[in-house]
Amino acid sequence: MAQAQLSLFGQNEAETYHDTSARGFFSLLVQWPTGKRQSSFPLEQMPTVLNAVDHRLDTWLSQAEFMRPNRRVVNLLRIGLLFADLDTYKMPWAQGRKPEELAAAITYFCQSEGIPQPSIMVYSGRGIQAKWLLERPVPRQALPRWNACQTHLINKLAELGADPGAKDASRVLRLVNTVNSKSGAVCRVVHVLEEGGLPIRYNFEYLAEMLLPVARWDIEKQKAERQQARLTVVNGGKVGNLRTFSGRQLAWDRLEDLRKLGQLRGGINEGERMRHLFWRLNFLLLSGATNSAQMYHEAAALSSELDTRWSYRSKELMTLYSKAKSYEAGERVEFGGKSFAPLYTPKNDTLINLFQISQQEQEQLKTIISTDEAQKRRRERDRLRDEERRRAAGQLEREAYEANSLSRQKPWEAMGMSRAKWYRLGKPSPQQNSETSPSPIRGARRIRKKSYAKVFRASVRAETSRLPVCGSAARRNRRLG
Repeated sequence: MAQAQLSLFGQNEAETYHDTSARGFFSLLVQWPTGKRQSSFPLEQMPTVLNAVDHRLDTWLSQAEFMRPNRRVVNLLRIGLLFADLDTYKMPWAQGRKPEELAAAITYFCQSEGIPQPSIMVYSGRGIQAKWLLERPVPRQALPRWNACQTHLINKLAELGADPGAKDASRVLRLVNTVNSKSGAVCRVVHVLEEGGLPIRYNFEYLAEMLLPVARWDIEKQKAERQQARLTVVNGGKVGNLRTFSGRQLAWDRLEDLRKLGQLRGGINEGERMRHLFWRLNFLLLSGATNSAQMYHEAAALSSELDTRWSYRSKELMTLYSKAKSYEAGERVEFGGKSFAPLYTPKNDTLINLFQISQQEQEQLKTIISTDEAQKRRRERDRLRDEERRRAAGQLEREAYEANSLSRQKPWEAMGMSRAKWYRLGKPSPQQNSETSPSPIRGARRIRKKSYAKVFRASVRAETSRLPVCGSAARRNRRLG
């Protein structure tokens, strides 16, 4: 691709995955002589802010967008790409190669390994930033699935020097056209995979299908099979009605439920803040959206969400930090013959009792619900599914059926007769009634009566002809004859 065209993409590289017309915030991290300083701005201010950046300073830009002016993952709003930070300067195969040659080698590797080619590749001054742009941004609800794609992508690119620590949604990468003080080189776009004159964009489900070890349709099939089973017998003879979730998705949804609970209650009281912070952070770690190295940064963001004036004591999270380290190391806890993660995985009833969640509050939550609430939702899902099946079969909705029913229309009233008489006359229409034609029912009755009389008389004559004839009867017959 011509250098002029690459320079054009470089000027607007950030806007290929940031929508400046959308609500939300982005963050800049700048290396000043006094140290690193981070600032967050509304997305609508991005063109102005980026034009004011001092390109002589090391500058990093957030890849995701956030609902608050803080780039912690708990504040994630959406993210419009997958990315990998390739430390090619550490790899023997990359020594002495120009940035364009590095990009060509990465393209060849992706083609040979069945990995979709990056939409954009940026030379960071020492390595390559590979980015896969999405057709539509991934919302915060789908963060666990996005994390899974990121993890598998980094694992597949490990041979190229992919940094395993640069895969979280809160990551910042070097801003194009700024200097890398470690090498003195300027960060610039070195390769763009075009489609229609623009960087190619991928459907997220397509990337997930190509990257994840289990295809999406296999997951949907497993869900369908579990839904058909509906009731699952568990140890102790109990019957479980709660919907099944993947572990990481369940943990993320429970975090969202606790945040929702705080909104429903109009805030968290002073004596309950540490409990909320502890469990929210526990579920955040279980979801895989953050790690122990970032735990205290995420805790600061969560605590300010609970109360901006509240300052928690970090020693109260020491136990959780040690459990997070064990969880990341792959350790398991054995109890009662079962294996559990070191982090806490409580049952719904435990959380409901711990936070005193009422039935009205449960109706607003997604996963922290009682068995009765789960049964009610299952019955509603079954009702909607049955209704959709009836509609697909061509059956009318109940409202439309009742609107066209005879009970609603009452045609007998328009003809000035009772309902019973209208049915007795064979459901005549007003046109039939105005012509004074004989009733089809009465006509049929006359025909039936006449036919029965003829048959009866004929049978009587046949029977009497077989009887012996007496003298008086014979003389009467001769007279008549």
